[in-house]
Amino acid sequence: MTATRRMGLGLAALGRPAYINLGRDGALPADRTVSAMREATFQVLDTAYAAGVRWVDAARSYGRAEEFLAAWLDDRDPSGVTVSSKWGYAYVGDWRTDAEVHEVKRHDLSRFREQAGETRRLLGDRLDVYQVHSLTADSPLFGDAGLRHALAGLAADGVRIGFSTSGPAQADTVRRALELEADGRRLFTTVQSTWNLLEPSAGPALAEAKAAGAYVIVKEGLANGRLAVDPPGELRRAAERHGTGADTVALAAVLAQPWADTVLSGAVSVAQLATNLAAETITLDPDELGGLETPPGEYWRDRAALPWN
Repeated sequence: MTATRRMGLGLAALGRPAYINLGRDGALPADRTVSAMREATFQVLDTAYAAGVRWVDAARSYGRAEEFLAAWLDDRDPSGVTVSSKWGYAYVGDWRTDAEVHEVKRHDLSRFREQAGETRRLLGDRLDVYQVHSLTADSPLFGDAGLRHALAGLAADGVRIGFSTSGPAQADTVRRALELEADGRRLFTTVQSTWNLLEPSAGPALAEAKAAGAYVIVKEGLANGRLAVDPPGELRRAAERHGTGADTVALAAVLAQPWADTVLSGAVSVAQLATNLAAETITLDPDELGGLETPPGEYWRDRAALPWN
């Protein structure tokens, strides 16, 4: 599971008309119809692939992301692309930007079987990694042996099983989940967590995961666009020193973490993708950026308050 670049592409903000990422206005089609969003997704995927990106991440709850990705894979037939997706949240936004609820979470055996079937029908044997979406320490999965056995069955079919994390207790969830076994083997071999300059608290646990042999994927390196749209002064000054954008430097800080295997860009346009990928050309001094972190509880409260638009 290697990529030409360490940067990958996440489709959370491309597969549905509304999401909490900042910086989408003006970058996406104005009408955000299904056909327009599909075309935007194809443009970003084409550009990413031409630039050497070989990891694409989706989820059942990302609207039509899996559908768009499957159509792109069928049409372009690219080689060497690693596809990861996630189950656990269902998209219920009905392709509306003003939906009262956009996604609903449930971690149980029936949801897994339903969504794994949907993912398989779309992506077939192109699915490489399937992850529990936003696992938390109170997830029913920890006490559900039948669900863990079903996940192990998918692993026996050649799909790597992992989990993503959210919330202020990410580190505890990572450590607890990586201890789980099913059918006599460690259940999870990949982990996808939030790490950025504002919320680096999962770093030590992710370093432990890497040392234990897990593949580590980093999401939300731009804090859902906050570090690009309204960067703190220190980040803005670092960007000026490097002659580049705040998003480039913020993602370079993620890439500087030795435990990070793949770092996802959430770009929704070719222009955003270009500045995100430029992060691989930036070398930061170890003490160049520091002191930007916020208390995890505060960070996740602020994230939860971001509007869907």
